Amino acid sequence: MYIERKAMAQLAESVKPGRVVAVYGPRQSGKTTLVRKYLKTFRGKVFATTGEDAATADALRSSSVDALRQRFGDLDLLFVDEAQTVHGIGQALKLLVDSLPDLRVVVSGSSSFELAGQVGEPLVGRKRTIVLFPLAFAEIAAADTIAAASARLGEMLRWGMYPEVWLAKGERAKREALRELVEGYLFKDVIAFESLRNSDKIRRLLMLVAFQIGKEVSLSELAANLGIARQTVERYLDLLEKTFVVYRVNGFSRNLRSEVVKMSRWYFNDNGVLNAVTGNLRAPEDRADAGALWENWAMAERRKLLAWTGSGARRWFWRTYTQAEIDSVEEEDGHLRAWEFKWGRKTPRAPLSWREAYPDASFGVVAPENMIPFVCGDGPPPAE
Repeated sequence: MYIERKAMAQLAESVKPGRVVAVYGPRQSGKTTLVRKYLKTFRGKVFATTGEDAATADALRSSSVDALRQRFGDLDLLFVDEAQTVHGIGQALKLLVDSLPDLRVVVSGSSSFELAGQVGEPLVGRKRTIVLFPLAFAEIAAADTIAAASARLGEMLRWGMYPEVWLAKGERAKREALRELVEGYLFKDVIAFESLRNSDKIRRLLMLVAFQIGKEVSLSELAANLGIARQTVERYLDLLEKTFVVYRVNGFSRNLRSEVVKMSRWYFNDNGVLNAVTGNLRAPEDRADAGALWENWAMAERRKLLAWTGSGARRWFWRTYTQAEIDSVEEEDGHLRAWEFKWGRKTPRAPLSWREAYPDASFGVVAPENMIPFVCGDGPPPAE
């Protein structure tokens, strides 16, 4: 089954002469497939290559304008996959688009801490960034129906949404695809960057984080559990975030002294990876932590939606020291929205302290039976 990616429209709109479009995302999320499908629709002369190709890398590293024009001057579009492998790629691309202003350039890579750092500053004003996450519920629903996709929600919470895992047929094939993803790709960037021979600390760190979904994470406690310095925990989490394994959500505070802001909550970009890290691949209905699975999944789906729509919404959680809390808070264009995630049938009200402090904010409950607006972009769930 072919699943059209929402980012395709972003890519088509972003590709313009004299501009570099950088496609980031986790390994195996479909970045190369996305770009190559777009190239099939592009009318013009295209050269698709990889940063690991010696001839391409040498040409891009050249500071000779004549050499760049000789190799790329007759092209309408250049695509460089795994661009982070080219040393100084940002400066090379700046010289390229300066020398060939009619050329369109697309680069992709998964090592965001390398590619973003190298490409960002040299190309200020001439770069567009597209982040491609694993498959989204909305993409799967568009390829079939909302009802059919909703019927497979349990699989999404269990196996995650990476294309190869999702499209694998049968439980055995899904297990094998997920195992290969985690063992073969998940830690590749961060381990290579840190020159780690033993990834045990990284794995244990992720396991500790995985058991605290929806809760504030103490870096000092993580450091004590792992027997490493707090600064090392911070560095590992930063690298894991930049390589799209986990991401942080900070505490929201504006009015109350009692609001918690010093600690963050951490979520996994994909439920399958979360479950593989903990070693628990049972179905949600057979698990005591189904609520945490649901919250992680819903948060990730919302993040995908905000990415492909180009939303500027900022996200937080909210909690006070008196234990009043809200799972997710968003602010966009001055509008404040809040949600609670519920796997069961309870329909909680917003805490009184929240309603008093932020009377103009909307509040909704996101549960499996009313999730479609939250994850597909038709607007927030009805406000209380």
